[in-house]
Amino acid sequence: MAGALHGLRVVDLSRVLGGPYCTQMLGDHGAEVIKVEPPQGDETRGWGPPFRDGTASYFLGANRNKRCIALDLARPEGREVLMRLLESADVLVENFKVGTLEKWGIGYQEALAERFPRLIHCRVSGFGADGPLGGLAGYDAAVQAMSGLMSVNGEADGASVRIGIPVVDLATGMNAVIAILLAVQERHRSGRGQFVEATLFDSALALAHPHTANWFLSGRPPKRTGSAHPNISPYDLFPTRTRPIFLAVGNDGQFGRFCAAIGRSELASDPRFATNRDRVVNRDALRAELEAALADRDGEAFAVELLEQGVPCGALLGVDEALTQPHAIERGLTVAIGEYRGIASPATLSRTPASYRLAPSAFAADTAAVLREFGYGEAEIEALRVSGVAPGT
Repeated sequence: MAGALHGLRVVDLSRVLGGPYCTQMLGDHGAEVIKVEPPQGDETRGWGPPFRDGTASYFLGANRNKRCIALDLARPEGREVLMRLLESADVLVENFKVGTLEKWGIGYQEALAERFPRLIHCRVSGFGADGPLGGLAGYDAAVQAMSGLMSVNGEADGASVRIGIPVVDLATGMNAVIAILLAVQERHRSGRGQFVEATLFDSALALAHPHTANWFLSGRPPKRTGSAHPNISPYDLFPTRTRPIFLAVGNDGQFGRFCAAIGRSELASDPRFATNRDRVVNRDALRAELEAALADRDGEAFAVELLEQGVPCGALLGVDEALTQPHAIERGLTVAIGEYRGIASPATLSRTPASYRLAPSAFAADTAAVLREFGYGEAEIEALRVSGVAPGT
């Protein structure tokens, strides 16, 4: 079945995570993605162990549903090949250091917009082109630190801690998808492409809710609260007899049902805990009451009971447990293509669902086949290979 983006051709010059995650999402939903790697390959092919056939799991996790070729874009011959690819492309995604394409004479305003008026050029970068940090390189953890995200992550009496996933890279990739699809929609009206951008720095600041909203209103810098929420209570990790559970009680009705479930209905009418405002002010006293009430519970089983009673809650699971829990299996959240295993697209559509057609390719595995499709003869392909402009396997 053709996906929602069937017929959209994407040339992906990006490496590492933000850009590749974006183009994988586009590919999952039917876009044709041609990933162009430099002669040394995407550096995440070496970010392991673990490895499969010499390619790291890090690369495998963000590069399915793409055909992979290699081009040396620092050489004019490589850029000539790129121009041929772009003749029929709808979208170009790249995350070169700002100014690199301009140095090569193929910047959007300088060259691409006029030559390919329908092309949507998406740049993923650390900080964008302007401002005091414009053009500088950005990595997820460094941007977590300088955006304030890391300052609010960690125990209240401990040090700031990097969020354990590359959340800034992933969010930037998602924002790039949104920007591209907005531009595609606008192109239906105007017939014209445009330049779109997603940066790590912008995305990180956009992720910092509610801490930014709290600061705008109160003027007080946010503090670390561990697993607790600064605006809601009880919204924290609590111990049980077996494993911890996270309570995410967002309103008074949920709190009343929770109190009934633990056999402490009187807590819901206690003046210290009657409203969320009261519970936040008296969170320490409330925590003491709840820890005592949960001490003999089986955390995993009780978390399910609470969910069934309309109280948001989840048992603390490891990644292995999360991937193999029945709900994840029933929803088909693990993808298999031969020996490849990955996580399914989180965007679900009823008529045009995502599809998983191509496992991540070995380095430059598709170079010759793609060049043939774009009109190159065998002698030309061999010359590009031998010269190092278009390495192939």
